[in-house]
Amino acid sequence: MTIAYLVNQYPTVSHSFIRREILALEASGVSVRRFTLRPPPTDLPDPQDRQEAERTTAVLAQGGMRLLGAAASVAVRRPGRFLRALRVAVGMGQGAPLTIIRQLAYLVEACWLVTALDGVRHLHAHFGTNPAAVARLVHLLTGMPYSFTVHGPEEFDAPGALDLPGKIADARFAVAISSFGRSQLMRWSDPKAWHKLLVVRCGVDGIFAGAEPAAPCEGPNLCCVARLSGQKGLPLLIEAAALLKQRGVDYHLTLVGDGEMRSEIEQAIIRHGIQDRVTITGYLSAEGVRNIISGSRAMVLPSFAEGLPVVIMEALALRTPVVVTAIAGTPELVDASCGWLVPAGAIEPLADAMTAALAADPNRLREMGEVGRARVLAQHDALSNARQLGEAVGVL
Repeated sequence: MTIAYLVNQYPTVSHSFIRREILALEASGVSVRRFTLRPPPTDLPDPQDRQEAERTTAVLAQGGMRLLGAAASVAVRRPGRFLRALRVAVGMGQGAPLTIIRQLAYLVEACWLVTALDGVRHLHAHFGTNPAAVARLVHLLTGMPYSFTVHGPEEFDAPGALDLPGKIADARFAVAISSFGRSQLMRWSDPKAWHKLLVVRCGVDGIFAGAEPAAPCEGPNLCCVARLSGQKGLPLLIEAAALLKQRGVDYHLTLVGDGEMRSEIEQAIIRHGIQDRVTITGYLSAEGVRNIISGSRAMVLPSFAEGLPVVIMEALALRTPVVVTAIAGTPELVDASCGWLVPAGAIEPLADAMTAALAADPNRLREMGEVGRARVLAQHDALSNARQLGEAVGVL
């Protein structure tokens, strides 16, 4: 059986977990076709992502005329199904004119996908936002079963506006990446549909899971790997780093990532006078990320909102303890045996945990790293988790 994957933008730096899932399915013998609504970036730093870009078809790259032509063709050939999909699209707009226009655009995209999915038996979307909306409309136009994976926090911020209940009701099944995520889907779905809600955890790349043991870092190095965006709590991290300087703690913090808050974060670093202690690298390849994490005593991530960050899994797989906020699905992976859990939004507890990581005995860091790695290998093996998804689809 051939299945298709649909993502809003794929591949991208922050969606490497989707690549791992697809490749793991293919390693199990499943044929997977890749579709992205928006074309991928042209400056992908990872060679594997660049290879994936060549194998992925972008819907919006087809051009307006071709998309509208597909919509007209589907409307003529399948008038009953088209009208039903049109009603659902308008309903997902919830009476807001701009949102209705957006949903009608998703219907046009779904119509083009209908013409491109010849031979595909199941459509799986990642994220409960527009990819799941388009997949739902493809299902209404064709009867093809679909499923979708919800990551959070975006879906949990606006479940009603995204019509998660309707998407779950029409889907063959819906996937959460943590038990916390499944509980949020349960909040917004009919209890009669709860049997369709699965937990399939994200897998870790072999460059992290297969890394050789390294001696714990004895230097005063910490790192944070994150998109430079509001949900990651990075201004708070800079405040905590400034507090460490005030306390006389020796450290160097490396921020790996980029995003819309980069300028603001750079200004905060200058304002606190810690330019010599904090470095921003921008996006790096998987190998570059691995090297930074392996050279750190701990990976710090003070997020305000999450699903379950893959970078936490990557750090623990490399035997590097983590300093993370006790939110969403994170406590399902991290506890005091492999890291430090701190309250979200609190500067002093974050600074205290960073100080503890810097002061920890190397033997203690090694013990924590081994616990974390064993936990990740048990829960986040890409091949076994992809097989779980394949079994739900019915291809394995």
